[in-house]
Amino acid sequence: MSEDPVIVAGAGPTGMVAALGLRARGVPVEVYEAEPEDRERPGSRAIFVHGATLRTLDTIHPGLGYDLAEEGMIWPTRRTLFRGEEVFSRTYENDRSAGAGLPPFTSLPQVWTEDVLLDTLEEVGIDVTWDTPVERVETRADGVTVGTGDGETREASYVVGADGAGSTVRKEIGADFTGDQSANSFIIADVEEVSDDPRPPERVFHYDDPDLGGRNLLIVPFQGGWRVDVQCKPDDDPERIASDEVIAEYTARALGERYRDRVEWVSTYQFKQVNAEAYTGEHDRVLLAGEAAHLFAPFGARGMNSGIADADAVASAIAGALAADVDAVARAEIAECAERRQRAGEWNKDAAAQALEYLQGESLVTKAKKRLAAAAADYYEPAGEWLDDAPYGPHGSPPVSIGQY
Repeated sequence: MSEDPVIVAGAGPTGMVAALGLRARGVPVEVYEAEPEDRERPGSRAIFVHGATLRTLDTIHPGLGYDLAEEGMIWPTRRTLFRGEEVFSRTYENDRSAGAGLPPFTSLPQVWTEDVLLDTLEEVGIDVTWDTPVERVETRADGVTVGTGDGETREASYVVGADGAGSTVRKEIGADFTGDQSANSFIIADVEEVSDDPRPPERVFHYDDPDLGGRNLLIVPFQGGWRVDVQCKPDDDPERIASDEVIAEYTARALGERYRDRVEWVSTYQFKQVNAEAYTGEHDRVLLAGEAAHLFAPFGARGMNSGIADADAVASAIAGALAADVDAVARAEIAECAERRQRAGEWNKDAAAQALEYLQGESLVTKAKKRLAAAAADYYEPAGEWLDDAPYGPHGSPPVSIGQY
């Protein structure tokens, strides 16, 4: 095994999980992050952590999945309305008692997830070198030379590129993004919770909400607040809807008057749907993970969850490569991991695109399906359930990965 550490570029959730996964497999690891330690992370961002992700985290570091689940919340009810009329509602048993096992999901701001992961890094003795971006990656058959923003040069056995959408590591290995972006804009607002609000914690999706001028609306609770997600119409001015006055009005209509002045953060997006054309480069000494490798629309919560699946797979592949006695076997470990995760990224991209097409589609067939399902929902439950499920894309798993994402 090489005496040089594995270098992880990026201390977001993907990079931190990759570091924990490497340490759990006995591999020395160093983490470099471009931002300062007191970085500000605005917005709730990835609020939904799938049960498969919690199980992965708990395998990497026993207790971590439970710690994260405890920080978040479970909303037991999901409802869907079509033009103001309820077409689906289901409430699940919410068992958070001791010994109940890991929940099917937990919902919390991404910064809370990052805090839990940072605490775990400290617990196992992994330091993050802050304010030090990875700026240069030169691979060779027996290792990697890494140049960092502090002017230093470091040697590594392998590099994990988890340095986000603008990834320097991806650019250094010459892997381009391929794909497109959503046609419509979306407005996402974080709304602070009201402590004495009798409103139950439930996820609600509105098709053509009459209170919002016929726009689609998604409301999702998370620990400490609510996310309000408004899909703009093609001829909307997104900046107008995102203005303080309009988003406050929309929030009051969605959640009630007491929430009018509780909007904490708002942003406008056109979601990119892209996947790196390769997840490794020459010499098979680099692996991409998370947003350095792919960007998806958020429907189905595929972003951070798939990034954590990437991180676990990457850690396993690198540990296997370092343990190999034959160079060809080591390279095959990395190449196979890169191919499998690239294919998983393509599957997730297509799944999110399917949800986007369903939401944005203006075809007569798509519109007719929604109207017919809404009309049948009162006496045929699967029609309402289809309306409830479809905005999030297929529930299946990438055919080349373990777990859901």
